[in-house]
Amino acid sequence: MVSSKTFFAFGALALLFAASVFAEDVVVLTEENFENHVGQDRAALVEFYAPWCGHCKKLAPEYEKLGSSFKKAKSILIGKVDCDEHKGICGKYGVSGYPTIQWFPKGSLEPKKYEGGRTAEALAEFVNKEGGTNVKISAAPSNVVVLTQDNFNEVVLDETKDVLVEFYAPWCGHCKSLAPTYEKVATAFKLEEGVVIANLDADKYKDLAEKYGVSGFPTLKFFPKNKKEGEEYGGGRDLEDFVDFINEKSGTSRDGKGQLTSKAGVLANLNDLVKEFVKAGDDEKKTIFSKIEEEVGKLEGSAARYGKIYLKAAENSLKKGADYAKNEIQRLERILEKSVNPTKADEFTLKKNILYTFASSS
Repeated sequence: MVSSKTFFAFGALALLFAASVFAEDVVVLTEENFENHVGQDRAALVEFYAPWCGHCKKLAPEYEKLGSSFKKAKSILIGKVDCDEHKGICGKYGVSGYPTIQWFPKGSLEPKKYEGGRTAEALAEFVNKEGGTNVKISAAPSNVVVLTQDNFNEVVLDETKDVLVEFYAPWCGHCKSLAPTYEKVATAFKLEEGVVIANLDADKYKDLAEKYGVSGFPTLKFFPKNKKEGEEYGGGRDLEDFVDFINEKSGTSRDGKGQLTSKAGVLANLNDLVKEFVKAGDDEKKTIFSKIEEEVGKLEGSAARYGKIYLKAAENSLKKGADYAKNEIQRLERILEKSVNPTKADEFTLKKNILYTFASSS
């Protein structure tokens, strides 16, 4: 039996491991690990920031781009410290404003304050000079599907896809402001086969813009699988607004960084059967397993995929005993603590979410 205290401990560990797996290519530094990373056998550029700081938020995408570009430079570490969470380490290095960026030479805990520009290119120039490297900022490929007269119908009217389309004009200031957020939306849903984030230059393809009643820029329209006339998106323009909208419309469970949430894969009707299954005696378990098998057979689409994971978990619980779910969760967390490609991470996260239903029902 797994106590509620133990279960919540599993949950906390899961969140910790998820953070480490899905973190950008910037190393998250804490009071506990700072000196394990900094002052060792590689030089380090460290951003000391606060989550509420506007300048820090503005710097974040540039700093992530820097981390991505230096990912393979073994002699350089790009790191960051949340000073709200780790006041001690920030106080130790004299941080009084945010963001503060400091350079730690190889083998030294005596930093040099960075005073340059706050673009990825300016930061890279500094790191290359101080660290003796020659790394160039890599341009990440876009995850936004570019629409034209030739591919519009093929992409947007595909009845197997939910498609969000931004109709924009190259000269439009609001469109330019939206562009980095829209790219993040596309990146967040890039692993969802049934979701497409696209845009169309409505200045170049005026006929298509007129066909869909576009008279101002940017105009966003959502084309769900079952309603290809298109419905206007009237929500907010922050990343979270778009993510919440698509999750609601498409039945997905992603957050702004593209991670699967704890709700991903969880099916309410099967959870009820899992509760019965876990609490039942050995003989009765086999009967309830048959009910789970029957319900899974009725599922379609992505729900059918999740149902198979439920079924496998129940089957293994019968074979391996009551501790199977707890032990398997711990095994998956150990795997997720390591570097895992996004597709595999999704697979393991779905399995872990479903196993929690077995562990929490004990």
